[in-house]
Amino acid sequence: MTDYLKKILTARVYDVATESPLEFAPGLSARTENRILLKREDVQSVFSFKLRGAYNKMANLSPEQLAKGVICASAGNHAQGVALSAKRLGCKAIIAMPTTTPPLKIDAVKAHGGDNVEVVLHGDSFSDTCEHALMLEKKHHLTFIHPFDDPDVIAGQGTIGMEILRQHSKPIHAIFVPIGGGGLIAGIAAYVKQIRPDIRIIGVETADSCAMKQSLESGSRVSLPDVGLFSDGTAVKLVGEETFRISKDYVDDIVLVDTDDVCAAIKDVFLDTRSILEPAGALAVAGIKNYVEQNEEAGRPVKGETMVAVTSGANMNFDRLRFVAERADVGENREAVLAVTIPEERGSFKRFCELIGRRHVTEFNYRISDEKAAHVFVGVEVKNRREKKEIIESLEQNNYRTIDLSDDELGKLHIRYMVGGKSPFAKDELLYRFEFPERPGALMRFLSSMAPDWNISLFHYRNHGADYGRVLVGLQVPEKDMNAFGEFLSNIGYPHWNESDNPVYRLFL
Repeated sequence: MTDYLKKILTARVYDVATESPLEFAPGLSARTENRILLKREDVQSVFSFKLRGAYNKMANLSPEQLAKGVICASAGNHAQGVALSAKRLGCKAIIAMPTTTPPLKIDAVKAHGGDNVEVVLHGDSFSDTCEHALMLEKKHHLTFIHPFDDPDVIAGQGTIGMEILRQHSKPIHAIFVPIGGGGLIAGIAAYVKQIRPDIRIIGVETADSCAMKQSLESGSRVSLPDVGLFSDGTAVKLVGEETFRISKDYVDDIVLVDTDDVCAAIKDVFLDTRSILEPAGALAVAGIKNYVEQNEEAGRPVKGETMVAVTSGANMNFDRLRFVAERADVGENREAVLAVTIPEERGSFKRFCELIGRRHVTEFNYRISDEKAAHVFVGVEVKNRREKKEIIESLEQNNYRTIDLSDDELGKLHIRYMVGGKSPFAKDELLYRFEFPERPGALMRFLSSMAPDWNISLFHYRNHGADYGRVLVGLQVPEKDMNAFGEFLSNIGYPHWNESDNPVYRLFL
């Protein structure tokens, strides 16, 4: 690790990066009863920490390597860091990006790199793009700039840890760091643990992209079959070999968060700074909140401590804010999303409203079921989880059967926008959630891959401003075709979830 100390202390990042501020977050601090500091990497010129590692790697190349040029595979912040570094160092760079990359990101890369950068679009997935980039690397004798698993890249990111200790010499309980491939946390840990070993280094991953947590628990690198796409900046199936080696020795813990936690954290940072982070950029803040809550529930309250969250990026697609705003209240435990069965009898609807009381109702969908019952999909504003529990208990005690949908993706993504009823024609219906790539032809590929006698009985899609679309599909598949249906799901390659047994489907669709 002494090599990393020297590498970090001599890293050439300040030709392009600034020493980002370490800012006090008053609102977050008050809510968590701790002193929360934000390490604002979202204010770098490319709105991300990634230019540190990219530039340090490229600045350490030989003149001969720079003359031949560099290449990277990225659809996001690393691409912008390489592009800006290429322009500053006067070398050529090929940026390989998936064909699904939104024009906004392509334009940003070109703007940072100018004439020094050539963007190559190839493949539907990042793995396809990366394979193509490695082929071009060999063909044109270029240098591949890895987004995380490289000592010079790790050292570049490690300068963030050096800055934190310089900016805050007083005790720090923990530094929370988002994890994708592990370059950022490896760099920070390699420095901080040598200088201030008392400071805890805590990584934060989304529950559906926790490659580092699983790897550390198993003792070797684990490759995930699929990763969640909401926090696209940290959606990595396999962490780096070198980043894993460092993390194994120096990372104290990893906290998992979900989509709603991240949306709530984006809102928290906005309220304190009036800045909007991308999902990956808000992971550390979400991690602090979960860490405090989990310790409270375990009887080990954490209060009055100083904790640092690395806000790693702010390259947010504006259209995604609608989704973030919708889910932030659930993530803050300020909205209870419930499915309630109401008896079809005189006065039952009025009694239901009386039980909800004077609370603010955020969503209300009503659908008669039969002569005995009706189903209500309702969102209610609450102060905390305790109040949600009290509402559910009150409804149950008054014979209103209630299901808590606050953690149900089917309910939150689709059902709240399409409450209807079961069709008598929907025989052999299977219900699946899919994530379609947001590109022309994605739906046609799906339809063309289906057997001609499988009927689509339900379809719901909303644009969330992401690189992928969330789609709910009802498919009528005869029992005899179930093996063929399994092959179809495997071949189409779109992430999918079987919701056929979800009780909210039975109630409302």
